[in-house]
Amino acid sequence: MINTLFLPELREMLADNNHAELSEFCVALHASRTAEFMAGLTSEEISQVFQHTDPDNRSDILSYFDRQKQVEVVSELDRNEAAKLVELLQPDDRVDLLQEVEDDVREELIALMPAEVRRDILRLDQYPEDTAGAMMTTDVTKFSETMSVREAMDALTVQAEDFETIYYLYIVDDENHLRGLVSARQLLTGMRKPTQKLGELMQTDVVAAHVMDDQEEVANKVARMDLLAIPVVDLERRLVGLITHDDVIDVVREEATEDAHRIAAVEPLDQSYLRTSVLTLSWKRGIWLTILFVCALLTAFALEQYESRLKTLYWLVPFIPLIISSGGNSGSQSATLIITALSRKHISVSDWAKVVTRELVMGLLLGVGLATLGLLASWFMINTEPRVIAPEDQPAMEISVDGGETWIANEVGGEVQSRVKQETQSLTHLAFFVVPLTLVLVVMAGTLTGSVLPLIFEKIGLDPAMMSNPFVAGIIDILGIVIYMTVAAWLVGV
Repeated sequence: MINTLFLPELREMLADNNHAELSEFCVALHASRTAEFMAGLTSEEISQVFQHTDPDNRSDILSYFDRQKQVEVVSELDRNEAAKLVELLQPDDRVDLLQEVEDDVREELIALMPAEVRRDILRLDQYPEDTAGAMMTTDVTKFSETMSVREAMDALTVQAEDFETIYYLYIVDDENHLRGLVSARQLLTGMRKPTQKLGELMQTDVVAAHVMDDQEEVANKVARMDLLAIPVVDLERRLVGLITHDDVIDVVREEATEDAHRIAAVEPLDQSYLRTSVLTLSWKRGIWLTILFVCALLTAFALEQYESRLKTLYWLVPFIPLIISSGGNSGSQSATLIITALSRKHISVSDWAKVVTRELVMGLLLGVGLATLGLLASWFMINTEPRVIAPEDQPAMEISVDGGETWIANEVGGEVQSRVKQETQSLTHLAFFVVPLTLVLVVMAGTLTGSVLPLIFEKIGLDPAMMSNPFVAGIIDILGIVIYMTVAAWLVGV
């Protein structure tokens, strides 16, 4: 986020090289607010501001810039200075940033860091993206179960600044296996018995994440358990890292953004909208637009198959947009509800029978409501003007309207045929029910399709959000045409 409130003052201070005011600016506010006010500066200007504050504060401010701005700033700085700045970041943030810079810059920066930091970077870098291992920090407050409460408190007082969070103290054995945890509150209350061992005080039922767990699963676990942080363990349950709530919030935002993009039929963006190039944006949007174009083309083909029928029952044509939009909208609603429920773990694939039943009932209720409106609309449109409906082998030549009845004169000597009149009256009355019945069936088909397809995607291991609303609507468009023409043929008999 960019806040331009202080930009003129900042640039004026830079122009005057006002060390005192620039130094005060860097420490007067929380680092996140400072970064917000500095985000509008160029990377060169930011590097100049950084010269007026200490390295720790620089790294704090840098951590609150978006990733692209971080890359620009690090690339602008002297390599030694940049390496020191990146080194002071939290381990997970450090790796994320280094993955974004140019390969040659990355190698230079890593080479300038201490051996211990290099090993930590390589260890975290080996985990696949979007896993717990990739998002964890290795700065963990861990103590031996044989340590006393007094010893733990003394050690924590000395080491607190080196850890990202001290809400939980994780208790490990001599081989680093996670045995339990002690909260900061427990440690404080435990000072009543300062000689008590942490092993006696700790909770042994510890919720942990595996290094290869998907980040979305980890976020759901943290949210479900109301945790401030969650430890990360390997296959042998050795403590290897920690995921804090701020990282979980980032994951939730990222996943929500991706789902929103996919539901709208847009491939998720890797960067912010304005930082994404026009070519990249057009490619990510064009993929789904092409798929949706094919769906629309299939709808056109479906209409073409009923061309001769529509020539006879031409009064059906005005209702086509109403039919397909009602089905598409109901399907999109169902898809959104099911995708959201799946992402929040409110339902699972095993609940498919309940979901299908509920959506069919919902489709019936919604369809009946829309059918009532459709009946009124069809009655109004069919009766507002005379309609010509005649056998194909006897084209109509004249129209006579008398008392609300439509009479058709055909080629047989210009005489009015009572048989044609009777068929016309019967056809018009049945026509009232084509649109309402179709609406009921199409809306039910929409709710069924919109609920089942995300479940199928979840079952086969794909992201349910890929079943976008426009894609569901495209499928229902085709089904809507087929259902509409089938109902018309059944009721009218043409």
